[in-house]
Amino acid sequence: MFDVVFSNAALHWVDDHQAILRGMASVLKPGGRLIVSCGGKGNAQDVFVALRPELRSKSWGEYFRRMPKPYFFYSPADYEKWLPKFGFKIQRLQLVPKDATYANADGFAAWLRTTWLPYVQRVPEELREEFISAVAARYLVKRPPDVEGKLHVRMVRLEIDAVKEF
Repeated sequence: MFDVVFSNAALHWVDDHQAILRGMASVLKPGGRLIVSCGGKGNAQDVFVALRPELRSKSWGEYFRRMPKPYFFYSPADYEKWLPKFGFKIQRLQLVPKDATYANADGFAAWLRTTWLPYVQRVPEELREEFISAVAARYLVKRPPDVEGKLHVRMVRLEIDAVKEF
């Protein structure tokens, strides 16, 4: 049994958070702490707004048919229901805004190339840069660089601090 279970920037890749909570509760001692930070409801919403039309477009749509959902961004309201169900008392549960900043369009494209891999990998390798450029261009229309040329992405972290009661 453990005193602390900690997860950072991982759970938004997992679809069944209740199963994760069940597992975390099973390995924590009574009085043990659960500390989690992951993507929360609304995370990278502006990127999804730029991405969705490309996924449906004539150019790219064929690569995204029946694509499973790769990210799962939950709200505090979800966890307010789930944590007590698995024996946790909430100490802190909140969405925290975060500004992800990229030096320029190339830095933003590099982030798309890696973090958005579940989407990028569905496109044939020889077309990936074109796809990334299309998404980046659509993003830049609504979220242009600041006066210093930096690009900003509004991120949202779900932060959880809970104690196992039983």
